[in-house]
Amino acid sequence: MTKKYYLGLDQGTTGTTALLFDRNWNQVAKGYAEVVQHYPKPGYVEHDGMQLYETLLSATKEALLKAGASAKEIICMGLDNQGETIILWDKATGKPIHPAIVWQDRRTAKEVDELNEKYGAMFEERTGLKLDSYFGATKIRWIIRNVPEAQGLIQKGRLLAGSLDTWFIWNLTGGKAFVTDAVTASRTCLMNMNTLCWDHDILELLEIPVSILPEIRDNIGSFGTTDSEMFLGAEVPITGSIVDQQAALFGQGCIKKGEIKTTYGTGCFMLMNTQGQRYDNDSGLLTTLALVHNGKKSFALDGGIYISGAATKWLQTGLKIVDSPKMADDLALSLEDNGGVYFVPAFSGLAAPYWDSYARGMIIGLTGGTTSAHIARATMEATPYQVKDIFDILKETTNFEISSMRVDGGGTKGKFMMQFQADMLGIPVEIPVISETTGLGAAYLAALGMGEISSLEEMAKLWRCEKVYEPQMSTDRREELLFKWHRAVERARDWEKAR
Repeated sequence: MTKKYYLGLDQGTTGTTALLFDRNWNQVAKGYAEVVQHYPKPGYVEHDGMQLYETLLSATKEALLKAGASAKEIICMGLDNQGETIILWDKATGKPIHPAIVWQDRRTAKEVDELNEKYGAMFEERTGLKLDSYFGATKIRWIIRNVPEAQGLIQKGRLLAGSLDTWFIWNLTGGKAFVTDAVTASRTCLMNMNTLCWDHDILELLEIPVSILPEIRDNIGSFGTTDSEMFLGAEVPITGSIVDQQAALFGQGCIKKGEIKTTYGTGCFMLMNTQGQRYDNDSGLLTTLALVHNGKKSFALDGGIYISGAATKWLQTGLKIVDSPKMADDLALSLEDNGGVYFVPAFSGLAAPYWDSYARGMIIGLTGGTTSAHIARATMEATPYQVKDIFDILKETTNFEISSMRVDGGGTKGKFMMQFQADMLGIPVEIPVISETTGLGAAYLAALGMGEISSLEEMAKLWRCEKVYEPQMSTDRREELLFKWHRAVERARDWEKAR
């Protein structure tokens, strides 16, 4: 059977997307399967590991069905994952010993505070990251300490731990490949950024045995071949693996120094490619690996927002004042201004540049004239304010002149949010023809790994723009809104510590 399609698998927080592309990089079909969120306690966020893998298969089945294709027609597949979500399982049974702990989970926040007092500088020097409960390290330690069977499985050599890339590849290959990619490994806070190996001093400190961790590989190359019984009757090479935000960086064709992309999903994440140059800083940005290819490291500056699309979802399922993201967008567009209402969606704390695990969500500026439309608009404004905060720090840290920002993700469908984002930044916001840039980036890397694309430069030339939002707001009005936004943020900070 002739091989016709590249497969990009994007495993996100709220769902898994499978994208099929033809040899000319047209998107042929898309499949999607929702991921169920579990909130067993305040601050806890979990996924069912088995359900996660099922969504991978069902999303792929749907895409193949829409394309009228067979899995045997897939040339190669690339996978992107949530990055900081962690799962541990018994390799003898293939079953997780605990639900996957999601990147949003804050259960280890106090433990992180204690570690940072003594060892924060070491973590940052070795891993390039500020230790936070956002990352995987303390999640792994928490499961080892709190799940009774963990120690026994370690003694028997049966316990395996990893990010979701490792879990999926292990299942896809029928347990033959226990691997991770270097970018995903870096998001655990356990990998030494200099050596691209697990850092034994950090592992010893956290009492995590290296034996339970996967082999680290470059992002582009062989990660094994799918087992036909585990993947829709087909043996497909897995030749690309990376974290979702870095996948989007390359899906957006941002390969040059200073090029920047922002993804609007459950959270919102901005990455600037700095190529081979690290920009270590104390302003709240993370220095992160962007790509490892043929042993060569590329870096990016990373600014994350925990809650973006999740805030709109809360309007829908929590407050029940809208029935869809489009309704929220329409309500925002129906008003001349926000009526003095500001919403700080710190449901799981605040990420860059604050790194405040104890901040909590707050709506302020309410009056007797406040309506559901004002709350919807405040929600739509919250993400662009936060993106602007990170954008300003990126410019200050690098001194790069940034002429535009490429954006992707579900949030880019909102006309109000995208125009407001351009207004806050004061530069054009560009939306690509293929908006699913995480899955596209994963597929690009897989094609590079198969030799179907010759270079990153060839890949970048494939990017096409569909729509541009130009800034329209005056500088004075922008500064007035940002001033009040920052006042609101200060009132939301350290809320849990005050109890």
